[in-house]
Amino acid sequence: MNILYFVVAGIIGYLWGAIPFGFLYVRIKRKDIDLRDFGSGRTGGTNSLRAAGWQVGTITGLSDVFKGFMGVWLSKLILANVLSDTALPWAVIAAGVMTVVGHNWSVFLSWRRKEGKLVFIGWRGGAGTGPNVGWSTGVWWPMFPIGLAVMVGLLVGVGMASVASMAMAAIIPIVFGIRYAMRIDSSPAYLVGGLITMGIVLWALRPNIKRLIEGNERVVGPRAKRIAKREKASSQ
Repeated sequence: MNILYFVVAGIIGYLWGAIPFGFLYVRIKRKDIDLRDFGSGRTGGTNSLRAAGWQVGTITGLSDVFKGFMGVWLSKLILANVLSDTALPWAVIAAGVMTVVGHNWSVFLSWRRKEGKLVFIGWRGGAGTGPNVGWSTGVWWPMFPIGLAVMVGLLVGVGMASVASMAMAAIIPIVFGIRYAMRIDSSPAYLVGGLITMGIVLWALRPNIKRLIEGNERVVGPRAKRIAKREKASSQ
């Protein structure tokens, strides 16, 4: 088994994941906002929504799913004829995991021009939910409608993007675990990949988990509007 193929898959995944769609879309609509300095500082759909409205937030979320999908799809396309049926799922997972890594720690967001020089400012990115749904969709397409239902349902009902992200991060390995147990998938690679990306997402959401425990996590979407409306009515 040539390790080079897995490196290629990982690089493909990372480069797709590292494309900072949210940062770019917000900059196009709001030239005065650098998403790295706004709100949570993340570049995913939720912070893009806060910075530039629901249209930008929605297209950012979908674009982040797309890049996760493309990392897996392109790796399959390139490596399907050179890897065995046993090895290919592991290469696909290398690409899928690295799309999440690239999204959360994008090389394209880690530098900023200061006084005419490029200065390293630390690894920046999102929490990984979009590409997490994306790579799993590239493996098994029903993960997209499942992800859409979970994310929209929890965002509308609970109103906390972190809860929706954690729920989806847990659902992915559960689904692939069931598929492997039922022998629909012949390899445990997708289950293993789901567990790894769940860990990455939870690691990125550490501040949100702390706020959830303390009871002061940010609320977004319809629930945030309902809370604001109630507070306004009670203050009158």
